[in-house]
Amino acid sequence: MLKTLKEAWKLEDIRKRIIFTFLMIIVFRLGNVVPVPFIDKGKLAQILAGHQENGIISLMNLLSGGSLGQMSVFALSIYPYITASIIVQLLTIAIPRLEELSKEGEEGKKKIARYTKIGAIILSFIQGWALVQGLFREAITENTTSVGFIILLSIVAGSMFLIWLGEAITEFGIGNGISMLILLGIISNVPTQVGIIWRDLLLGHLNWFSVVILLAIVVITLIIVIMINQGERKIPVQYAKRVVGRKMYGGQSTHIPVKVNMSGVMPVIFASAITSLPNTLALFFGKNLPAWYRNIFTVDSLSGLIVHTLVNALLIILFAYFYTAVQFNTVEYAKNLQQYGGFIPGIRPGKPTGIYLSRISNRITFIGALALAFVWAVPNLVNYALGIAIVFGGTSVIIIVGVILDTIQQMESMMTMRHYKGFLK
Repeated sequence: MLKTLKEAWKLEDIRKRIIFTFLMIIVFRLGNVVPVPFIDKGKLAQILAGHQENGIISLMNLLSGGSLGQMSVFALSIYPYITASIIVQLLTIAIPRLEELSKEGEEGKKKIARYTKIGAIILSFIQGWALVQGLFREAITENTTSVGFIILLSIVAGSMFLIWLGEAITEFGIGNGISMLILLGIISNVPTQVGIIWRDLLLGHLNWFSVVILLAIVVITLIIVIMINQGERKIPVQYAKRVVGRKMYGGQSTHIPVKVNMSGVMPVIFASAITSLPNTLALFFGKNLPAWYRNIFTVDSLSGLIVHTLVNALLIILFAYFYTAVQFNTVEYAKNLQQYGGFIPGIRPGKPTGIYLSRISNRITFIGALALAFVWAVPNLVNYALGIAIVFGGTSVIIIVGVILDTIQQMESMMTMRHYKGFLK
């Protein structure tokens, strides 16, 4: 990885992309400390202290880079956009018109992106209203309609700016901009999380045995995530020989790489966005919610934590299959192979090849999806069992490893296009 970064820095166009990405990172970090108006910092700290055991609040604060805890203009982060993306992509399958748009090339993608942004604005107002009138209502210095609207407009504008920032990084920088912003939010909280553990050790709230177990789980999770991100099955492909004029073409052998985790970090991000909605509703209604709702749909109790974990794990598996089906269309792949004279040894070209590829892809995706769900769930449950108030667990490790590997691979691809050879070994 270090060699890749060193070689990439020597290329002027890639160097400009890296510099642009760092400048956008600075803008993101500066925005995290810009507070919204009419917020009492003292009462804000008291409210957050009272919600320390709420895993969703801690997770949202972690993934937003601490901006939620400071009630900055980036408090909503880019999660309204992520939720809107989920809804639009699911509707693409259900609504024929949207499915046609997705197949119309760049123009169709632009229209779908426009619909996604409209949905993100609507969700931003809903989630922002839940924060302003629910969680942080007591921290507002002037409880008037105009002041509430100003605060709401500030955080909605901040969320929309982050969407633009993420798209700018994707187009002019390195890596996927939206994933990069989430990665930055997690990394920026690492010193704080380490400080929390060290403080609890000094105060006697934690013992070294619990910390050693936590570190061992983090290392094991890291190893598993790297393995499922790098693991792949190579399906052999043979191209038939054909004579064109006096020259013979084809005859070479190659393979189709089917990755264990083809969908990357998106299933985890999307699943977390959906399972946070009931907790957002709980913030909106505050103490008026019935006890059964809190015991089932929030993580304030053990039963709620178990339900949340099971639902999130199931959604991770479903989204892993969904994204794999979108990225690896076995029917189209089989048609392209047949068109160019390629075939899998022992499998007939055409529809049988598509069925074979689909069967292989489903089996491998199942393994990758289970691994993703496992590394997400186990650290969270262990944290709860050990009584450690830290959310730097499975979700964080999956996102960090996935985004870093994707960014390095994209950088490698850019260099491969220029040098016709890679630098990663």
